[in-house]
Amino acid sequence: MSIIKTIYADGTAEEEFFSQMQKRSGETDKKVTAVVSEILENVKNGGDKAVIDYTKQFDGVKSKYYEVPREIINDALTEADQKFVDALLSAMENITEFHSKQKSRSFIDPKENGVILGQRVRGLDKVGLYVPGGTAAYPSSVIMNAVPAKIAGVKEIIMVTPPLKNGLPNKDILVAAAICGVDRVFLAGGAQAVAALAYGTEQIPKVDKIVGPGNIYVATAKKLLYGTVDIDMIAGPSEILILADHKANPRYIAADLMSQAEHDPLASAVLITTSERIAEETVSELEKQLPTLSRASIILKSLSNYGAIIICDNKDNACEIANRIAPEHLEVLFENPMEYIGRLDNAGSVFLGNYAPEPLGDYYAGPNHVLPTSGTARFFSPLSVNSFEKRSSFIYYTEDALREAKDDIMLIAKREGLTAHANSIKVRF
Repeated sequence: MSIIKTIYADGTAEEEFFSQMQKRSGETDKKVTAVVSEILENVKNGGDKAVIDYTKQFDGVKSKYYEVPREIINDALTEADQKFVDALLSAMENITEFHSKQKSRSFIDPKENGVILGQRVRGLDKVGLYVPGGTAAYPSSVIMNAVPAKIAGVKEIIMVTPPLKNGLPNKDILVAAAICGVDRVFLAGGAQAVAALAYGTEQIPKVDKIVGPGNIYVATAKKLLYGTVDIDMIAGPSEILILADHKANPRYIAADLMSQAEHDPLASAVLITTSERIAEETVSELEKQLPTLSRASIILKSLSNYGAIIICDNKDNACEIANRIAPEHLEVLFENPMEYIGRLDNAGSVFLGNYAPEPLGDYYAGPNHVLPTSGTARFFSPLSVNSFEKRSSFIYYTEDALREAKDDIMLIAKREGLTAHANSIKVRF
């Protein structure tokens, strides 16, 4: 049995696979929803005590401290391996440069008749950053979330992260928090930490928006609290789609497929190719490289259940299927990949050519790695500076300008049956 299924695109076979992929992110488990709902209510009523009690219950530890002292954060940076710090700083420089170009501008639009219109843009006041702990501790996610928030002008970033088994914070996460200028760090994880950020407790501030990845309980908490607080997105399992022609390198393709498959048994790694030879050689490379990797068992489950090699007739068909899938990460290993940018409309982030593998975007290049999943790239966008901004419009009219517009306004209001709206205009004249 092959490590990954091969599908010949005929309009039916690939559709069956798409249906299987979509089942990965189906309706939230009702039991999970019930548990999370109870946690949210208890934290809302019980505050910090409820958060601390849940940390003991779920993480099995008593934290050394609830809020991490500033000196501990600074010490983590001082004591860190300098090469690791330099690597993070280099990545942060690229991420900052890219995101700085996204910042919106306020504007004012004065008219000749004395009317003044405009828009005021500013950063949110407080943002909560959720950072997983344990084996899924990703300092890169701290940078990807905190940097655009800072550029947007967010006044305060509150980070929550579960304690390690020794009751202490993950030092790599603290290093990232220190270099990004995270303002406060609390040792709390899970749905209870999300609830604390959304409602506010005696010590954890109530925030305007919660960002950052997490498990099913964290994702469900964010989903249930949307409206009480803004969130980044409902993230599903990770996914990669690779487009490859006969000139692509199967060794690269296999490595890149597995770079996402190692995240989660539910992750999806798909190759769409116009070449049967490339398909066969990619399978051989997967079998060759897999035993050398530390997360081989996870990769194998992912590739077996949610991976596929789809062979299609031509590149036009390949692009159509890619837009149909709307993947989180899309690699284009066609000859002259730049030619296809304008044809690939549905993807979180696009990686072009042999030397732009997906991990380059995860860690270093500059564009954000917080991306829409599960086909939502059809209508959602990557996390950006705009995600942390709020806008207000403003209107100033002179008496003469309103007099000129009054009849149109009153007519529309009356047609809608809103006579008080019309009266608000009428009484001024």
